[in-house]
Amino acid sequence: MSVTDAAAELEVGLAGEYSIVVTDEATADAYQNHGVRVLATPHLVWMIEMAGNEAVAPVLPSTMASVGTRIDVRHLAPTPVGMHATARVRLIEKHGDRLVFDIDAWDDAGKIARGKHERHIVELDRFLDRVARKRPVRNRTSRD
Repeated sequence: MSVTDAAAELEVGLAGEYSIVVTDEATADAYQNHGVRVLATPHLVWMIEMAGNEAVAPVLPSTMASVGTRIDVRHLAPTPVGMHATARVRLIEKHGDRLVFDIDAWDDAGKIARGKHERHIVELDRFLDRVARKRPVRNRTSRD
């Protein structure tokens, strides 16, 4: 099966969710924003990635995976420690191997985020071969 064939199997409307109870480890304080004990935006982004994977992984063959390539999210409201938070993505567009999702996130009090998330379907072996060919460069001064 090709990447294009795999993408064709995914239907617009496909959704995935990921929920947590906010712990100290998920707060901005844990991400070095000292004293800010609410759900950290980087942790919210991780939740969105997890929701995207939850949506797509069960449909893909074991030789393929999806990888997150873009997130445009507005973190609208704080979520304190102890509160539940959920990120949900819903597939709204497909363009070859590129998948575009709407993002909604909420906690026990209401909406906390919205945005868009893109994932690409990859052939796992080819992707991992590309990763293996990358080597760290010492004394690099530029990231060109």
